[in-house]
Amino acid sequence: MIGAPLRLAPLDATHDRAAFNSDSEPLNRYLRQQVTQDIRRRVAACFVALADGQRIAGYYTLASASLLLADLPASTGKKLPRYPTVPAVRMGRLAVDQAFKGQGLGGALLADALDRAARSEIAAFALMVDAKDETTAAFYQHHGFIALPDSPLILFLPLTTVQLVSGATP
Repeated sequence: MIGAPLRLAPLDATHDRAAFNSDSEPLNRYLRQQVTQDIRRRVAACFVALADGQRIAGYYTLASASLLLADLPASTGKKLPRYPTVPAVRMGRLAVDQAFKGQGLGGALLADALDRAARSEIAAFALMVDAKDETTAAFYQHHGFIALPDSPLILFLPLTTVQLVSGATP
């Protein structure tokens, strides 16, 4: 588990992005060079776990999205209205600094993203992710996510599941 207390907050200009170093150069580059443009353009929101004041231990992004009803497993789709798509929240990126690996921070960031999506006043059926590989997909499946039948690296978790577990009202 995570040793030192971390604070979760929306990314802002005071946070030290330059020192962040995950095991993925594209995720490092995104945090250092592109995320502020995406925030300014309102195409993504970025949330960071902060250690020692402004040091970023991990981050994730959220954006609005939709899932094609036809892509969902039949058992899920039959319970939904017959619209072509259902609203979703996409977690576009999730990364943990190498100094904080193995401490449960990835799971804690995922839990925070699920909580934010479930508490939103804007309707969304699920939190969805695009896993970069099978190892990443396994991480999400470990946390209850369901792979799309024809796209096993796209996974979703119905937000009613999160509300039932957390006790929040739908």
